[in-house]
Amino acid sequence: MSSIQSPDSSPLEADYRPAMDDDLGAFVATLPKAELHVHIEGTLEPEMMFELAKRNRIEFPYPNVDAVRKAYQFTNLQSFLDIYYQAAAVLRTADDFADLMSAYLTTATRDGVRRAEIFFDPQTHTGRGVPFAEFMMGFASAQEAHADRISTDLIMCFLRHLPEDAALDTLDEAEPYLDQIIAVGLDSSEVGHPPEKFARAYKKARSMGLRAVAHAGEEGTPDFIWSALDVLGAERIDHGVRCLEDPNLVQRLAVEQIPLTVCPLSNVRLKVVERMEDHPLPRMLKAGLNVSINSDDPAYFGGYIADNYRNAAEALGLSRGELTRIADNSLAASLKSATQ
Repeated sequence: MSSIQSPDSSPLEADYRPAMDDDLGAFVATLPKAELHVHIEGTLEPEMMFELAKRNRIEFPYPNVDAVRKAYQFTNLQSFLDIYYQAAAVLRTADDFADLMSAYLTTATRDGVRRAEIFFDPQTHTGRGVPFAEFMMGFASAQEAHADRISTDLIMCFLRHLPEDAALDTLDEAEPYLDQIIAVGLDSSEVGHPPEKFARAYKKARSMGLRAVAHAGEEGTPDFIWSALDVLGAERIDHGVRCLEDPNLVQRLAVEQIPLTVCPLSNVRLKVVERMEDHPLPRMLKAGLNVSINSDDPAYFGGYIADNYRNAAEALGLSRGELTRIADNSLAASLKSATQ
């Protein structure tokens, strides 16, 4: 593992985040919590992009860190994904993946995360010739190095813009590494790619002993959440903010206490909501939904998990009691907790 260090804050933080109360910041940082919705590739800071590009002798399409940050002007999910996949090309070796994971785990530990269930996108890497073993070895090395400070597991995501057969092939490739993977997930472009497209892949994953979560109801309609639950057998819904458009769905989510991993800064940056003040999180809490706060792709969206807690608290007037409830929800919704 090389000496690349984790960031003290997101590169967008100074420009985007309003001034926060020091006492609130300390409270949030010491609040025990789980992070259930974070993409490890989405923690790749611009500084590390350039360091890894240099290390791997890759010609990077941006001249400097400032140019990369200026490119983070997203209009929707797809405009983000275009840059996200381009940046991931600098990740080549086990050391690269170890550095990436170590940087995230250092930051998460600082932010009070006791348990992290971390998404990774194998098809993003195998599709450009990186062997499965390369990133799995890198992740495992960093996870082991931080194991005395934070409990972690990996969730392997299928890229929903690719065919289901590609997901099935990915499951076959993952079989030697199932001891490192707790669940499968579904990410990438939601619109035009409903959950039922991956019914066979999820059925196979569950037969292999893997749990199931899925992104749904971010840009997709509430129908995507229904399908994720009923067709894929998802135990947890990632995002899910559009559930409020369907009262019957809200009732089901509340009664069954199905966890929703909400990502406030992501929702603002990708124009799911225009302003943090417009975020539906308070209405979700009032409806009795089992919501947690998470960072999604923090290097791109302006903050890690504590930044999301603080921004939401400031803009939405959340009390410390509500923040504690959200943190408790996150710990209870952990897949490790559910298996014990």
